[in-house]
Formats: sequence, structure tokens, C-alpha cells
Amino acid sequence: MQTEERNAHRISAVAPGSIAEELGVEAGDFLLGINDQEVEDVFDYRYLTQEQSLTILIEKAAPDTDGPDAEGEVWELDIEKDPEEDLGIEFDSGLMDEYRSCRNRCIFCFVNQNPKGLRKSLYFHDDDARLSFLQGNYITLTNMSDHDIDRIIRYHLEPINISIHTMNPDLRCRMLQNPSAGDVYDKILRLKEAGIEMNAQIVLCRGINDGEELEYSLKMLEQYLPSLRSVSVVPVGLTRYREHLPKLIPFDAQSAGTVIDQIERWQAYYMEHYGTHLVHASDEWYLLSGRELPQEEAYDGYLQLENGVGMVRLLTEEVHAALKEIGPEDIAPRRVTLACGTLIAPTLQCLMDELMERIPQVQAQVAPIVNHFFGELITVSGLVTGGDLNEQLAGRDLGDALLLPSSMLRSGEDVFLDDWTLGQIGDSLQIKTVIVESDGRSLVEAVTGIKA
Repeated sequence: MQTEERNAHRISAVAPGSIAEELGVEAGDFLLGINDQEVEDVFDYRYLTQEQSLTILIEKAAPDTDGPDAEGEVWELDIEKDPEEDLGIEFDSGLMDEYRSCRNRCIFCFVNQNPKGLRKSLYFHDDDARLSFLQGNYITLTNMSDHDIDRIIRYHLEPINISIHTMNPDLRCRMLQNPSAGDVYDKILRLKEAGIEMNAQIVLCRGINDGEELEYSLKMLEQYLPSLRSVSVVPVGLTRYREHLPKLIPFDAQSAGTVIDQIERWQAYYMEHYGTHLVHASDEWYLLSGRELPQEEAYDGYLQLENGVGMVRLLTEEVHAALKEIGPEDIAPRRVTLACGTLIAPTLQCLMDELMERIPQVQAQVAPIVNHFFGELITVSGLVTGGDLNEQLAGRDLGDALLLPSSMLRSGEDVFLDDWTLGQIGDSLQIKTVIVESDGRSLVEAVTGIKA
């Protein structure tokens, strides 16, 4: 919240037993500054509160007011604490500032492919570097000023996740439909020279930034080593709602195999010269092409799991490890159904076959859900909707429980993308629903009904 003289950030909550509570800070108060410095946003707050000695300026909320311009008493509080100790203050906004929207009109943007009538938040184009640091979001850097880059370097905030897409500046401008999108490379070089760790992603569009363009990009990315830790290459997601958007061609098994060959050749180069594979094909390429997934060591410690790189390999290894720890004789008879997207279904069925061979009293069927809501080209579990689940599972014998991956639900809530709730699914299908976390141990425990 901004006044003419200062930034003032409204405190929404104070943790019980925290330093802030002990000092009398309350919800509704305003943070005005730390160590005689204004707090612009969460970057400043996180950095400044790492000091052992702090002086914070708090404006107390005046009775019957909700803004910092009221006649509130100002407290100056001196604090001695451990560097990693938190003050226990929460703010109205997690960023302590407005979210920055994207300035681009990317030809592959998934937000622009959403149907009408969804939650308002699903249409927000986010491109905020602070979310890259806090939540791992990928950003284009197109709305970052020199001041923003300076602060990242000053506070040494890392890793920063960058959507590069191509190292050809003219092509990047065309793909992002932003005439300034080709100016990003000097910013990345500044981050590299400052030793800021970075991860990059390339959303691959067939006939646009693949082939020779991908070859050029994977070569030119070498200049950002060693600060650049990983590069993921993911296929563009295409829904059936692409009216008035550039026509894009989906990848098929053959073209996916070509991409894999290209990436694996560059992996060999980077491993030979730098001791890292650097560039990784997301799991979708291997599942689409029908090729065997790389072994665990090929993923360099799973640096881009959230981007779909290595999730299937890690899941497989974790399921195998959990099965070794289970005594089959301790498990009661049980029948369950696992619902998922169509892409992962064959892999899940193979894992369930292994489980049932070891534990024959457990029966686990995999139910791949075709995505009618977004279109059949969308095959991942995280975009399956409640409506599609209900329609395609209605009338089926689902056994004792329906298992659903946590990725289908809005974070921290029991709501699907189309606003169906978990309770509605259970009531409609007359089945107990169980949410399964993404790791293999959780999957084995959910299927067998016991702790592995």
C-alpha cells in the first residue's frame, strides 16, 4: 500500500509465539521500514530480515480505520535474532506488492487457450520474477527493468527460472509477439556474470523453434554455463480453444523421437565438456514416442521435476523401492481404481501389474481419462477436470476407492479446474476418493491401504 511518503505494507496475521507477537505487533498494523530502509516488496523484506540486528518501523492500526494515513501510533522496535529466524509476520499479499502481468502474447500461451467461464485467476498472465524465486515459476524477463536485475544480483536471489524458448532474438520477438523480447540475452548474461543460478525452459513449437533453431539455441546456451544449471525442452500444449491464435502443429511419435535424438546428442556434448547433461527432454517426449525413459543418473539430480522432467523415472524408482519394503502377507484384499491422464496411463498400468504380481490380493485398475474439456491433445493428469472424471467413470465398478493424483486439484483445495469439488465426485460416483501425492511411496501406500 502506497502513501505519498513511504511504502506501507498491511500486516494480515502474526504467528503465535513469534518475535512479532512478543513485541506487540498485530494484524492490521503496517510495516513502514527495516533498518531505515523502505521495503519495496518481498525481495527487500526477505533480504533485510536476514540481519541479526533489526530496527523495524511499525504503524499501529488506529481504531475504526483500515489505512496507514490514519492517526496511528508509530513504533520503532529493536530486534536481536538468529539470521534464519523469521519474524512471524504475514502480509495481505505474498509479494507485498501487485502481481506483475505478462507483456507478451506468446503464440503458445496456455492461458490464451482456456475456454470461457473459468475462474478469473486462470486468465491472469503471470510473469513475475519474485514468483520465480518464491515458487519456481518460469518468467520471460521481458518486464524486468535494470533496477529489478540489480536487486536480484544485490540480494543474490536464486535460482531464477527463465523461459528462453529460443536464442534467436528475431524469432523470440515473433514467438512472444513482443518487439522487445529479443533484448533478454544481455539480462541473462548479467545474471550469469554475477553468479546467479538459473534454470531455463524451451517450449518447443513444431516447425518454428525446433530443428535447426533448436540446434542453434542448444549451442548458444553454452555461454551461460556454469550459472545455467539446466534446460528443459517441453512440447507445446494445444487445447481445442485456439480461435484467432496462430496455427500450431502437434508433435507425433516420429517427430518426438527426432527431438529426443537431438537433445541426447547435446547431452553427450555437455557431459563430455562440462560434466553435466544440462539439457533435458521432458517425460512427454519419451511417452509420446514410445521410447524407454533415461536412467536416473541422466537427470542430474532432477533439477526440473516440476517441469515434467524425470517425474516418471523418479516415480518408477520410488514405487520399486516401496514394494521391496512391503510384506505382502500383511495386506488385506483390496480393489482400487487409479484415474489419470492418457499419457501416463500405460506406465501406471505397468507399475500396477508389478504391484499385483507381488501382492495378488490387491487389484488395481488404471482408468485413463480422455480430456474432452480442453481437447484430446491435452493428455496430462494435471489438466483432467471433474466433469470428465464423472462422465467417464459413471457406472463403472471402481472397487473400494477411487485414487486421484493431487495435481488434478487446485493447490491446497479440493477443487478441480472446472470447479467440480472432490466431494461432488465422491457423491456422484458413490465411491470413496483418495488423493495421492506425486511420489511413488504415497502411490503404493494408497493402493495397498497400508504404510510402506
